[in-house]
Amino acid sequence: MTTVTGDVRQRTAEPTRRRGWARLGRAAATSVAATVVSQVVLLAVLATGGAAVLASTLAWAAGAVLNFVITRRWVWGRTGRPRVRRELLPYLAVIGLGGLASIGLTTLSGSLLTPLNLPHVWWVVLVDGAYVASYALVFVVKFTLLDQLVFGRATTP
Repeated sequence: MTTVTGDVRQRTAEPTRRRGWARLGRAAATSVAATVVSQVVLLAVLATGGAAVLASTLAWAAGAVLNFVITRRWVWGRTGRPRVRRELLPYLAVIGLGGLASIGLTTLSGSLLTPLNLPHVWWVVLVDGAYVASYALVFVVKFTLLDQLVFGRATTP
């Protein structure tokens, strides 16, 4: 009897794990898409002489909007109008903290690189690298928070 119960638990746990990995993969894909949009904005602002803080802020905002729209539907299967208190505000809080971390690290990198008097193209490449690296660092934390607190099982209607 316990064997059957154990088998049932194992069978139900396996699809849940697969769905979790699939959700993580879809979240990573949407994050890559948002990063591409962010990169276009970031590089455009930096290449035209914009400050690292302005460039990373505009880039974050562009990526955050795209990420919310796609992730809500494709990763977590939410449709209809977003619930402001249960989805939109917590999403903005989670993504905002990640954005602040990325903006801070990008701005710090720009400040540390400026006294080196590098050719502008190298300064842009290095600041951009800091921006991408910072997003990679916070991705897993953001995914976990979004999955558990915003769109995942904890808030499913």
